[in-house]
Amino acid sequence: MSRDFHLPADLRAMLEAVRRVGRPRLVGGGVRDWLLGREPKDFDVEVAGCDFEALHRALAPFGSTDVVGRSFGVIKVRSAATGAEYDFSLPRRESKTGAGHRGFAVQPDPTLSDAEAAARRDFTVNAIALDPFTGALIDPHDGQRDLRARVLRHTSSAFVEDPLRVLRAFQLAGRFNFSLAPETAALCQSIAGAYVELPVERIWGEWEKWAGKSAYPSRGLAVLEESGWLRHFPEVAAMRGTRQEPEWHPEGDVFTHTQHCLDALAVLEGWKSSESARRRRLMFAVLGHDFGKPSTTSYAEKRGTMRWVSPGHESAGGPLVKDFLRRIGAPLEYDQPVCTLVVHHLAHHHGNTTFTDTSVRRLARKLAPSTIDDLALVMHADANGRPPLESPEIHARIDELVARAHALAIADAAPKPIILGRHLLHLGREPGPDFKPIIDAAFEAQLDGVFSDEPGGIEWLTEYLKR
Repeated sequence: MSRDFHLPADLRAMLEAVRRVGRPRLVGGGVRDWLLGREPKDFDVEVAGCDFEALHRALAPFGSTDVVGRSFGVIKVRSAATGAEYDFSLPRRESKTGAGHRGFAVQPDPTLSDAEAAARRDFTVNAIALDPFTGALIDPHDGQRDLRARVLRHTSSAFVEDPLRVLRAFQLAGRFNFSLAPETAALCQSIAGAYVELPVERIWGEWEKWAGKSAYPSRGLAVLEESGWLRHFPEVAAMRGTRQEPEWHPEGDVFTHTQHCLDALAVLEGWKSSESARRRRLMFAVLGHDFGKPSTTSYAEKRGTMRWVSPGHESAGGPLVKDFLRRIGAPLEYDQPVCTLVVHHLAHHHGNTTFTDTSVRRLARKLAPSTIDDLALVMHADANGRPPLESPEIHARIDELVARAHALAIADAAPKPIILGRHLLHLGREPGPDFKPIIDAAFEAQLDGVFSDEPGGIEWLTEYLKR
């Protein structure tokens, strides 16, 4: 086994067994990640020189095997020793038979050479194989060169047969700081019309990876633009060319600002340490925080000077970001938290110079199910997206908001009503249509700081009912 490429012990044992019947190679993203200096997480094995039955017999002793991919020559093995899952497959030929991502005829072919098997992969950086016993790299398409140059280049003209590969390029660029080779960009442009063939769940799969795993999210947007596919996401495309006031935004138009904001979010420790669903919500909120600017921007007088201004762009962005999320197939539970962050991303620019307890409570309520901690990360990213401008006063104000929210114990959750229906029942009130108005009034008083605990709430309620 290779001394450099760390392989789990259970996988090493499987490879030794498979070696007796065929020629195993580690392939795909695991090899790419290892060459990029990352710890491989996915271990995919391609085995030439044997048929499906021989491969299945070799793997069966190591755990349960799923052969639902038999027609594609794929066996999933769940290790009895560790519970880990590994994919073993035969080399295969693919031929286009119809439109869309699934319009392929797949035929396993154990006689394919390493070079022939690699030619069906999307990009050269994903077409590098590793001999697990000698450590030798098999790189017929010079993927190592492209890895060093951070370039995504198609392996063959068959690239155009699968339009999903363009969106794969988009998320890979965001994750690994890739750019498109010019000839690959031209191929992507030539198949831009095939976007309509893609199932929405596959579109979401690529956006999901981009939003949750990107270290350089701006590169993903750049690839969409280079490929001609930006037009399929009109809310994003509309930001290109939307002017901003140079004094406040020296970095350029709204699209460029958003790219800087996305990259600024990706380096914040609060984002990097979050669970994946939260990372995605925050990334989409930053992506969409200025969706409202194209429709609200004008050149108008402000404080005696003509400037580019976008009044009300926060509220205008809410419906637009929801439309965008629906179009890319995001789960419904993304709509509300992302939209509230977009609509309130300038809360630190409004109101008095200091935050009151009441204003912070009300903001936390409006944000739900997002939180003030979520909003602070979006705000910090927005403030850092204006190079070379630095904004210490803005960051200080955001930190003031967070500190006040933590002092009120509402930084990571909205205030919950203290007075409920059971309190009215306890005071002898009969259930009826007036319950809701009374409970709502109690919650408003709570948000205003009239009471902060149950005894205080009951005292307020008693007096309120007397009135």
